[in-house]
Amino acid sequence: MPSDSFKNSRAGVRVVVVGDRATGKSSLIAAAASETFPANVAHVLPPTRLPADFYPDRVPVTIIDTSSSLESRGKLAEELKRADVVVLTYACDLPATLSRLSSFWLYELDRLEVKVPVIVVGCKLDLQDEQYQMNLQHVMTPIMQQFREIEICMECSAANLVQVPEVFYYAQKAVLHPTAPLFDKDSQSLTPRCMRALKRIFILCDQDMDGALNDAELNDFQVKCFNAPLQPAEIVGVKRVVQEKLPQGVSDLGLTLTGFIFLHSLFIEKGRVETTWTVLRKFGYDDDIKLRDNYLTVPFKRAPDQSIELTSEVVEFLKGIFSLFDVNKDGVLNHFELDDLFSTAPESPWGEAPYNDTAAALGGLSLNGFLSKWALMTVLDPAQSLANLVYIGYTYDPSSALRVTRRRSLDRKKKQTDRNVFQCFVFGPKNAGKSAILKSFLGRLFSDDNILTTDEGYATNLVDSLGGTKKTLVLREIPEDGVKKLLINKEFLAASDVAVFVYDSSDEYSFKRAAELLVEVARRGEESGFGVPSLFIAAKDDLDPYPMAIKDSAKICQDMGIDAPIHVSVKERDLNNLFSRIVTAAEHPHLSVPETEIGRKEKKYRKLVNRSLTVVSVGAAVTVVGLAAYRAYSARKNSSS
Repeated sequence: MPSDSFKNSRAGVRVVVVGDRATGKSSLIAAAASETFPANVAHVLPPTRLPADFYPDRVPVTIIDTSSSLESRGKLAEELKRADVVVLTYACDLPATLSRLSSFWLYELDRLEVKVPVIVVGCKLDLQDEQYQMNLQHVMTPIMQQFREIEICMECSAANLVQVPEVFYYAQKAVLHPTAPLFDKDSQSLTPRCMRALKRIFILCDQDMDGALNDAELNDFQVKCFNAPLQPAEIVGVKRVVQEKLPQGVSDLGLTLTGFIFLHSLFIEKGRVETTWTVLRKFGYDDDIKLRDNYLTVPFKRAPDQSIELTSEVVEFLKGIFSLFDVNKDGVLNHFELDDLFSTAPESPWGEAPYNDTAAALGGLSLNGFLSKWALMTVLDPAQSLANLVYIGYTYDPSSALRVTRRRSLDRKKKQTDRNVFQCFVFGPKNAGKSAILKSFLGRLFSDDNILTTDEGYATNLVDSLGGTKKTLVLREIPEDGVKKLLINKEFLAASDVAVFVYDSSDEYSFKRAAELLVEVARRGEESGFGVPSLFIAAKDDLDPYPMAIKDSAKICQDMGIDAPIHVSVKERDLNNLFSRIVTAAEHPHLSVPETEIGRKEKKYRKLVNRSLTVVSVGAAVTVVGLAAYRAYSARKNSSS
């Protein structure tokens, strides 16, 4: 499979040349640009441009010369921070300049936080003392092991035009086709992300899904990536090379996944990194080996009170994926099965917050838990959800994967909703029992070990609704200390379908603080227009209530116009049908929306104003009609006379 140049989207590559004085920086640049050795060259050259057609990738190169004088250090630092790649020079006839690479220059790049590839170049090869025969590989290997940013080391002669164009070819190549994302120099193997991407590409090309690329599939792959077919002899040659080095890389059916990955390892080891990059980019990957953003654009605009959900077609696709990877058919995905499912994604999307530990996973992730996690990811980050669908094999139009829900303000007018996923914000003071409720939602047993949580947390599961269908409920715990900061954002409540306010029924302060939070949130909902149905939750019902608890809690609910408190005890596993009641509240967005005293007065005032405007409008209409009738009467009277 021969390499083919790839039309890169970069506008250009900026190369900054640095090194000690008299190492030949300016002569190297001038010789590369003019293809001749300059008799006289300026101390520091102005920016030099190599045109797009200078190298096969057809991307222009701008070369920046620099001075190593002390007074120019500020300018040097500025240029280095704008570099795409650094060419670091030493003089072959001055061994001390080679020592300065590791004693000064490479540490200086670290100090300035220059995180770009480095090409080490020995200039003035023609002046090297024949008595001083240096083994470049022997000298540079320990330096390259210490400074992993070094891509390649080479020597050149501007006077004899030896390997001069190659210096900037390798500099450009280090930017357009970087080695580091593909190959781990420590382990001398492909990076995990590269292997995952290649596995996905292999599966996409294995059209008959027999675990191997036959001759026709190999040829289709070649045409797609390199715009040229493979001759039969070339296919035989490719498979022979793989089989000689790795017998399991070829089977009777064709090139196996192991062989496909080995082939790319071979390309990279032989310096043909651009071949693997061409393949990756043809299949939509960027320099971080993730699918490009424009490849995964979420094709929807939405208002703040609209959410995005998976379509029913995608839910069926995910059920099929779950069944496919549930190898032992025990109804759950264990750790190994889940890793295998996401083995074609850059990494498992659920390994870290906010997705880890958010769904029921006793003995493995059930289908309900699996679908719930996808729903959560779609609610929080639709683009990431879409990306991972594509990574695991969804090949249809991205616009068919997601749907935008109706605006909640319209749902309230229609007194119903078409949503399948509801997000519930869980408010409450510290130690009220919020986290315990989230854990119980995931089927976990109560623990007396009270670990105070200060961060947001999520829990998601499927809940049976009154209509007999299953709805996905996402509980989002809001820490008490974070409420004020969140409410500054006027659109914060727009993402919530329902809010619950949890308090410790045995603690009067806990109740009062929960009531304050209810009023604060209700007030923000009234101001922003994003008020949501709310429930008051009396937690720890197994403890003795404080005096007046029942009366106080009933009064606050009555005053705010919401349902009576729901009493629950996680410890005694008496949840009073809490989660179904939350879903029911979300399904009726026009009910149980709390009102404050200020809100009621404002509402009453608006009604009076609207009524007054209606009266004025009717009066104006009557006047207009009366005036028209008078004019008609006058006209008839004048005509009769």
